[in-house]
Parts: sequence; structure tokens; C-alpha cells
Amino acid sequence: MDIIDRRPNPHGKNLENRRRVLQRARSAVQTAVRDAVARGKIREVGQGNAISVRADALHEPSLHRVFSEGMREIVLTGNREFSRGDRLQRPPGGGGGQGSGAGQAGEQGGGEDSFRFVLSRDEFLDLFFDDLELPDLLKREISTTENGVPARSGLSNEGAPSHLDLGRTMRRSIARRLGLGRPKPAELLEVEERIVALEALRPASAEELEELEDLRERRGMLRQRLARIPWVDPVDLRFRRYTIMPQPATRAVMFCIMDVSGSMTERMKDLAKQFFLLLHVFLERRYKKVEIVFIRHAESAEEVDEDTFFHDPRTGGTIVSSALELMRTIQRERFPSANWNIYVAQASDGDNASSDTSRTASLLRDDILPAVQYYAYIEITGSGAVIRGETDLWRSYRAIADENDHLAIRQVGDRKEIFPVFRDLFSRQRDTAEA
Repeated sequence: MDIIDRRPNPHGKNLENRRRVLQRARSAVQTAVRDAVARGKIREVGQGNAISVRADALHEPSLHRVFSEGMREIVLTGNREFSRGDRLQRPPGGGGGQGSGAGQAGEQGGGEDSFRFVLSRDEFLDLFFDDLELPDLLKREISTTENGVPARSGLSNEGAPSHLDLGRTMRRSIARRLGLGRPKPAELLEVEERIVALEALRPASAEELEELEDLRERRGMLRQRLARIPWVDPVDLRFRRYTIMPQPATRAVMFCIMDVSGSMTERMKDLAKQFFLLLHVFLERRYKKVEIVFIRHAESAEEVDEDTFFHDPRTGGTIVSSALELMRTIQRERFPSANWNIYVAQASDGDNASSDTSRTASLLRDDILPAVQYYAYIEITGSGAVIRGETDLWRSYRAIADENDHLAIRQVGDRKEIFPVFRDLFSRQRDTAEA
């Protein structure tokens, strides 16, 4: 029996194994992308990111012998120390030595081969959003680059026929014909009629013959000038020229507020960073210029840079109103609401001094929400094994959210729970744009 396999498998490869390898490689690249986001800065996410993937993550499976059991004979070339039948001493310490890539090189990360991938911004964001389980429609909306619009930018001598400016072309044609003295067709017709009339009378006198000859010479000159001076010359053509101009874009500022008191763990800060990252990517797609202001707080608030915001530890209690007061001051001094679109993203574990909750709610309702386009708050919960009730801060924010559509609050315990906040945010933005 002859079996012919006509499946379109690559030469020398098994299709199922190849699919598994590609799937494993994608997982490794996604892991590298997630690590790059964790290490990188919010402003630089997706800007020509180069990621490294370990070589063993891209190897295809293969069959090989296992030499840990049984007996085998090996012929070693160039052996001058041992003879057949000699017993080999076990290495000192029971170890088998260190192969290439082990020891200090392995500890420093330089002993393992790796592949380096340079991803475009769209590829990077696709992998990052895929890990966050964003819908495909929303991924396209976020990742699509901004297009310009064609705008009039003067005239040109060349262009498409549909862009011909007929009025300007004819005005230049008339001016050129007048300047060069192009005869009118009616004048040539009049001369030809006079010649026909004289020829019909059969002129016999010298004066009539001379007049007929002059008319014939004039007719030839008029025909020559009409042929040399066209009605419309290429130099007369004027085409409307269009250049791609960027769409008018307003400015936006993004305030990142995070609780960095002792109750906020590194895992909670990592979730907060993913939350701030998604909001920044969205704003960057809608606005040409996006400023970021980082405000961290414990018992007091301060404006810091991104590295300090995420990595510099602080301890102490929590007073949320200090961060809102600082945000209000910075917004009024540097980002007036008449010139800036203001967005606020706040991350906290819900802890706050009991005496400060009413002050925080008052600042949010009366001073901040009237001046901002959107305020998104996530309360980061602990591990899944810990059941935690509603905090005072969550209850006060929820009461305000019931009265204000541009305040969204969510509780987040895992990276894949961050997206519902942005789903509400994007849907409201699209509805506003369509209206």
C-alpha cells in the first residue's frame, strides 16, 4: 500500500509541530512585551521597541537519546591519558563541571543565546492589547495612525484634469493672446469673404489685382499667426494644488494620581501602571499633544517624575485630599480648562483617613469634575483569597459617579480587569464625537 501525503506542509517540517512552535514563540514575545512595558516609560511605550527572546523558546521539538541510564561505549579521539578498561574518577564535589554559558556568565544573563526583535508601534500595541483582551474593534481604533486632510495650497502648472482652475486658466489665456496680438477668427473670416467677392468679379484693373494680392497675403499672415498663437497654451494652465495638512488637534493633559503609602504593594503599582498606560495611549491617538503630570501621595502629595512615581518607596498614612488639592492648583496655574482637555486617572487601594473622606468628596464634586473631561478611578484590591468590603473612599466616589457621567469607578484585582473602565470611556467619547 502506498500512502501519498498531499498536505501543504513545509519541506522537512511537521505542520502541527510548527504551529506549536509559532504559538510558543508568540507567547514568548508577548512576555517580552509585557516586561518591556513594566520596565519602560509611559511616554516611550511602542516607540521602536526592541525586545529579546531566549533562543530556547523558539526551538522546535526534536527526538534525541537519553544517556542518563544504561551502558554505552564512546570513542574519544586523541585520548592519551586513558586506555580501554580504565575506570574514570568522579569529578571532585560530585559535579559534572560547568558547560558553556553556565556559572557567572549565566548569572549575568550573558551565557544564553537570544533573539532580538524590533517591533513597530502598531505591532507592539497589538501584542500588548492582546494580552489585555481588548476587543478587535477597539484595538483598531487605538492603533490606527492619525490621517491628515487635503487643504488648498496655491496653484500649480501641472496637476490632474479634475483640479483644473478653469477661470484662472482662461484669464491667463486671454491676457497672453492680447499681448501677442493674436488675430480674431472673425477678422480672418472677413478677409476670406472679401477675397471670394473679388474673385467672383474677375478683377481686370491693376488696382483690383493689387488689392486681391494684398488680401491673399493678409489671409496667409492671419492663418500663420492663428496657428502659432494657440487659444490655450500649456503656460496658461493653472491647477489647484492640495497638500496634506494635519487635522486640527487640541491639547490634552493627563493627571496620574496614585497612592504610594505603605499599603500599596508592588503588584498594585504594576496594575496602576497598566491603567495609566492605556489611558495615555488613547489620549495620544486623539490629541496631537499630550502632557503627563505625575502626582503621588501618602499623608502629603507631591509632583514627581515617572521613575520616582513608580519606583521610589514611601511609607505613612493616606490623605487623598492632598493629591486633589495639588492637582487643582497645577491645573489652574499651568493648564487652564479653556485651552486644555483635562483627564485624570487615579489609582488607590481605597485606604484614606476617615476624617479626610468628606473633604476629598467635596473637592472632587465641586472643584475638579466641573473642569475635567473625564475622571477615571480604579480601586486596586488585594489577592483573590482576601475578601474585602467597600471602603469609605469607594462609597463616596460611587455616590458622586451616580450624578456625574464623566466619572468612572472600577475595582481591579487583575491585569485583565482593567479594561472595563476604558470600554466605558471610549464608548462615551465616540458618542460625543458622533453627536
